[in-house]
Amino acid sequence: MTVVEPRVRAGLEELLLALADDEFVLGYWDSEWTGIAPLLEEDVAMSSLAQDEIGHARAYYGLLAELTGRDADAIAYDREPNDFRHCRLLDHPRTDWAFTMARRYLYDTADAIRLAALGKSAYRPLAELVAKIRREETYHLAHADGWLRRLAAAEEEGRERLEAALAALSPDAATVFTPLGGEAALVTAGILPVPMTELERRWRDAIRPTFSELGLAMPGPAVDPARGRRNHSAAFRWLWGEFTTVRRLDPAATW
Repeated sequence: MTVVEPRVRAGLEELLLALADDEFVLGYWDSEWTGIAPLLEEDVAMSSLAQDEIGHARAYYGLLAELTGRDADAIAYDREPNDFRHCRLLDHPRTDWAFTMARRYLYDTADAIRLAALGKSAYRPLAELVAKIRREETYHLAHADGWLRRLAAAEEEGRERLEAALAALSPDAATVFTPLGGEAALVTAGILPVPMTELERRWRDAIRPTFSELGLAMPGPAVDPARGRRNHSAAFRWLWGEFTTVRRLDPAATW
């Protein structure tokens, strides 16, 4: 086990939990498209994407379990809704296809920036895991980019739905980069190579050319940064009820 100084341990735990919860919650939202996606190939694609995200979450929870001595499944399934630390971008319900693709584009572009930085983390278990995850996430981003462009080029309803989705998500788009508790210590230790505010700036620079090319409005600043990973929505509470149902049938069971 890699030794972590006590002064940075709490921040590392929060970072790993945020990473895991982001992937976990997004994976479950996207799994809802299984069987009802607008095209057969997208039914398969979304099932695969959801499985990938939940697999990434499992790996992050595993790192957190090693660090804390807790059980990874317990971390994932035994917490109450308010104990989750996913970003508020992922608090919105699945809604329609344009909404899902808009959210995937915003999240996948942000996650790509975040992963690029964490690939240089001084915490080797995280850097090594991120190197593996980035390979799969490259395909996720390509899928989301293709749909963003397809919807932006669509006549009338398709583009209208995309623009409405981006407007609805705009206040929460940047919450992927909500500053973490203990972030200063993480940056000093090189575990988080640069602050979240700098990652947000890089993300905006990265997506601006695409939004300009497609004539789409850029996401605005987070409306309430202090709640970026807290006080989750009723929609998430419903999702939590879905993905914890089996576990809650018999919490003491060995699965």
